[in-house]
Amino acid sequence: MANPHGEEKLINVRAGPVLLEGTLSIPESPLGIVLFAHGSGSSRHSPRNRFVARALREAYLGTFLIDLLTPAEEAAEATTGHLRFNIDFLGDRLVTITDWMLADPDLRDLPIGYFGASTGAAAAFIAATQRPAAIRAIVSRGGRPDLAWSALPRVTAPALLIVGERDNAVLDLNKEALERLRVEKELAIVPGATHLFEEPGALEEVARLARDWFHRHFTDARLRPRQ
Repeated sequence: MANPHGEEKLINVRAGPVLLEGTLSIPESPLGIVLFAHGSGSSRHSPRNRFVARALREAYLGTFLIDLLTPAEEAAEATTGHLRFNIDFLGDRLVTITDWMLADPDLRDLPIGYFGASTGAAAAFIAATQRPAAIRAIVSRGGRPDLAWSALPRVTAPALLIVGERDNAVLDLNKEALERLRVEKELAIVPGATHLFEEPGALEEVARLARDWFHRHFTDARLRPRQ
């Protein structure tokens, strides 16, 4: 019997001279699709992002978990750190992946959202300013939107910032970034949670918040098609 929440399919997306590896899963009658932007040192195999992705698929949201760096780039990054905070580079990679989705006949009519973690959240905000008609919602988990400081006032997609109550430094940065955003926005603080949301129930709360945000704004997007 087919999985109603979608089978995982390996996808390669060309970004200039390299191929980026990803895992795409589309449930039956999807309400939209969420593209995950991982932070440095993480990947599409991140257990936290995979947990959230599974919860989104159970709520009839497609997911695309893809690495913004190749294995060779990740290996070099571990030594040099030259890409860790190169947010423009990561944002460009995310735009390339978004354009691939917009060209794919099975995906192009679905509302698209970004789910960014750590530095991946900054890349998501940068990319969203470059494809404003395509991106309908953004969720940041323990993100660093402050690294996209100059781009934040130009973001047009509704943005949800999720931060752990005990992730003090990141929480302060998110409060400052929230003031820069000029769209529908919300800061959700998960009680008792630290940066990785490892506490009991914390990641479940992240998934619930993300699901509700994407559901609400993908529904709005269906009522207001891309211009």
